[in-house]
Parts: sequence; C-alpha cells; structure tokens
Amino acid sequence: MTGSREVHRVPGFARLRAEQAFVATRAQLRALGITPGHVATQLRARRWTQVSSDVVLLHNGPPTARSELWIAVLGAPEPVAIGSWTALALHGLTGWPRPGVHVVVRRGARTVRRAGLVVHESRRPAPEDIVRLDALPVHRVERCAIDAAAWQTSARTAVGLLAAVVQQRLTTPDRLGEQLDRVGKVRFHRLLRAGIADIRGGADALSEIDLVRLCRSHGLPEPRRQARRQDARGRTRYLDAEWRLPGGRRLVVEVDGVGHMEVARWYDDLLRDAELGQGDGTTTIRLPASALRVEPRRVVAILARHLLA
Repeated sequence: MTGSREVHRVPGFARLRAEQAFVATRAQLRALGITPGHVATQLRARRWTQVSSDVVLLHNGPPTARSELWIAVLGAPEPVAIGSWTALALHGLTGWPRPGVHVVVRRGARTVRRAGLVVHESRRPAPEDIVRLDALPVHRVERCAIDAAAWQTSARTAVGLLAAVVQQRLTTPDRLGEQLDRVGKVRFHRLLRAGIADIRGGADALSEIDLVRLCRSHGLPEPRRQARRQDARGRTRYLDAEWRLPGGRRLVVEVDGVGHMEVARWYDDLLRDAELGQGDGTTTIRLPASALRVEPRRVVAILARHLLA
C-alpha cells in the first residue's frame, strides 16, 4: 500500500476521517492496518500533514475549526474533553464568545501545543462529566459552566455566565447546584452558590438581607422591608425596601433576581412601577441582586446619593 487511492479503500478509514474531521492518531491508523511506513510515505509526499509526533492531519491544507477540536483531544491522553467556553458554544450557548480552543486534561498530562489552544489541567478529570457530541468528547454543560465561572477573574462575569446557561435553557439551577457541590471549594464558591439560588428564584429574602447588611456596614439607614403600598388600580403591592426621607420623600429599592429578566416578568415589573407612580415624592430604583455581592461599593454609592441628597 503506497498511494492515496489504496488507503482510501482500507475498511473504516473513510468513516474515521469523516468522524474526526480529517484528524487521526498513528495508533488509530495502525488499528486500521495502515502501517507506519505508509504514513511516512504520505507525509513525505505532502499528502498528509504531521501535527505532532502522534497526530496526523489527513490532508495537506489548513485545519478547519472542527479539525482543531479533534487535534486538541487527540493530542492528549484520556480522559480529555473539550471544555469551558468552547464546549458551552458547542452545547448552544450564544452571546458569550471567547477565543481559543479550551481543552481539559488530567493534571500533569502531556499535550499537543498549538497557537490558540488553551489547556486546563484538572485534578478531577471525572470521566462521568464527558459526553459525546458527534463523537467529540465534550464536558457536560454543568461542568463547563462551573469551570468557566470559577476560572474567571471577574465575579460579575462568573455569576452572569450561570444565569445565561439557564436563561438559554441549556441546564437548570438545580443541576448547576449539584455540580457545584461535586467540585467542592472553587473560586467564587459562595457567590456562585448565592447566584444559583438567585437564578432559581429562591433568593429574594437573601437579597433583602444582603441589602440590610450592606446598609449597616456602611452607616446608611436601614430600610423597611416588604412595605405595603396601593397601586393605581387599588391593589396591594409589597416593596423589597423602602426609606421614608425628610420632606415627605420616599426611596423604594427593588432587588431583582435573574428571574426578572424573563420577558413576561420584565413586562409586569415595568407596569408595576408605573402603577405605583412617582407623583407622591417617591423615587424607585431597581438593582440586580448579584450586584449586592459582586459590586457592593457601587451599590452603596447609588444608595448614598439618594438617601443623603
């Protein structure tokens, strides 16, 4: 077997080539009966391209984006998986593009090194976290999301990412919580836990507690919580926080969890504010719940400006 035509007739070769985006290891080729000598012949004739000592590109052109994914996973020992931002995009996450191909390998594993390849070494490779997308080993959404969040330098980005994967219906808050429990102590663990509760819709009381603590710790007056008001239609409404200020003024703060970003909830919230009205000296502001934990100084500055005006 010396020519390219002969190799195309090897049983299983066409399937392997199509499945792995024209990328294969020498071991895979040997298993099909393609000898090291034949591989060397194809490389010398420049029909194939050597990527690393063990990985071969089965054509002589530039690798496609899909080929780069296979190069990443075939260039490292198992267990290995496409993870973090790259895997989230494969699962369907939109609006959060990140450069490079992110691959997760066992700590200390030797991997192929290429421009644009981002290698994350993990002490918990957890083969049970790996699924197959068109044969490509990829981490489950929950593992990808928690990993990507914990690897951020910004807590705001970390919490926002978890909200995005739930909003785009890629997973649920409960599954994210289970994954966070499994991984143990990671960066932003407390904030991620609170963020997941917020996304679930069970953090309204927690957010109000955070607001009161924030006021206490910065010397600001504490609000009344769950104050009752009548809207323009005569219905009773409950406000997250209310301050009665000199001159008959009132400041109302609504702490919104991620659930308020859903279209129907957002629509109702805006009408609710309009119905409560501003003609009685009331100022209403809305704050994201995560901001109380992620950007407390910014929140304090906003409150102080209104309360001390």
